[in-house]
Amino acid sequence: MEKAIQRRVYLDTSATTPVDPDVIDAMMPFFRQEFGNASSIHTFGQTAKAAIDKARKQVAALIGCTSSEITFVSGGTEADNLAIKGIAEANKQYGNHIITSRIEHPAVLNTCAELERQGFEVTYLSVNKSGAIDIDDLRRATTDQTILITVMTANNETGAIQPISDVAEVVREIRQQRKTLFFHTDAVQAVGRIPVNVDELGVDLLSLSGHKFYAPKGTGALYVRRGVKLKSQLHGGRHERDRRAGTESVPLIVALGKAAELAKRHLGGRRRQIGELRNYLESEILRRIPEVSINGDVHNRVPNLTNLSFRYVEGEGLLISLDLKGVAVSTGSACSSGSLEPSHVLLAMGLTCEEARESLRFSLGKDTTREDIDYVLEILPGIVDRLRKMSPLYQASELVAGH
Repeated sequence: MEKAIQRRVYLDTSATTPVDPDVIDAMMPFFRQEFGNASSIHTFGQTAKAAIDKARKQVAALIGCTSSEITFVSGGTEADNLAIKGIAEANKQYGNHIITSRIEHPAVLNTCAELERQGFEVTYLSVNKSGAIDIDDLRRATTDQTILITVMTANNETGAIQPISDVAEVVREIRQQRKTLFFHTDAVQAVGRIPVNVDELGVDLLSLSGHKFYAPKGTGALYVRRGVKLKSQLHGGRHERDRRAGTESVPLIVALGKAAELAKRHLGGRRRQIGELRNYLESEILRRIPEVSINGDVHNRVPNLTNLSFRYVEGEGLLISLDLKGVAVSTGSACSSGSLEPSHVLLAMGLTCEEARESLRFSLGKDTTREDIDYVLEILPGIVDRLRKMSPLYQASELVAGH
């Protein structure tokens, strides 16, 4: 008798996405016959250079900038490092103060911490229970030494969208008195999921990562507004307009360009489809399982993500139980998965350590189906009930309720 094949459901697209088949098809020739170095002047090299130029235009079109403002990097972490360190080191004669938020990705927080060790001062803005910074707090935090503000577009754990345009307005106000102030946003969780236009946002620098919108891992870009000076973090050849030394990985750049083209083409439809499925999943969980709460802003967020706290259930235990049933989810940022500490994002939003440990992140993608969601809804209530019955806190609450 053949063993039944277990259904597999992937609901962790905020950690990474599968590579789109069209993206694979676009990149494969540059591993095989079109393998030239883009810095070479012969035909092989010029073919590679033309492919990079095309990809640069495709990425630029996705975020509404010119191709000359795109620097290809290895992903969001490198983009954040290049933006933050690059601005700080190139402009330290004008000031040594940086402003960020407490809920940033570790790529931003740890970069800022490194700059603190080098003598820079960093202010970490608090957030409200919805996960958003307060613009008045930002105004109060700025000084005549502030040279950089870095605030993410959308949070990787809750999906909450920050008031980026309002931050940009504060930057414009300050620039009327002095010019040396820059605004960077980590848009890794936003690009490819919601419309992102650098002019509408008003940012000077923007980080994006290809593996969040169906390109391979190891792909990414940093938008740098024309005229903004930053110090390169890699020393070598004069690649990427002296911003990022090293021979370009043509296949990966081509893949990023193709993924950007597809993201722009399908953004509206995917956003609607994924958002409807997310809302269905979320509403049915709340209807079928008692004592579940949504973490973060339920209105102003990316469409693919919901973060839920299941009272009396450890998120890690819930994750493992779902995984055994073929369902992949997350307890938070994939970059922090090795940590036993509760989410710094949820703690900053005012959740207790216990509530933060009870949280689970579900993130959907373009390949998620209604059948996938129905399967999760079929197995999840039983898993939660079983784990709750094993919880001493739950048992105590049942005794109290019984009296």
